[in-house]
Amino acid sequence: MAPQQIQIEVAYATPEKQQIIPLRVPVGTVVEEAIERSQIKHYFPEINLAEQKVGIWSKAVKLDHELREGDRIEIYRPLIADPKAVRRRRADQAKDEGRADPVTGGRRRTRGNDSAEKAEENN
Repeated sequence: MAPQQIQIEVAYATPEKQQIIPLRVPVGTVVEEAIERSQIKHYFPEINLAEQKVGIWSKAVKLDHELREGDRIEIYRPLIADPKAVRRRRADQAKDEGRADPVTGGRRRTRGNDSAEKAEENN
């Protein structure tokens, strides 16, 4: 009797292309085994599981996570830039350009822009 099988997918994408590989694997298969069985590295030889994170449906998991029916393994590319640093740079630029309050960093209120100020002016 053949071992029971589950249906999963292995997905990876670059800005230029993406690949989603449907796969049937035995119950008890872990993420790393499924990635190897999918042969996705044939399409993307740059994949390095020692450095790249993986997840199932956008939730990070370890390579030894046991798969369930319907799981989609996603292999994540490394970040090009630190998101916090990018936001900080953008906020500093807004302050320098006068689009943000220099103390709080929030949007500057311009006269007549606030509905409470408009109501007060109309009275």
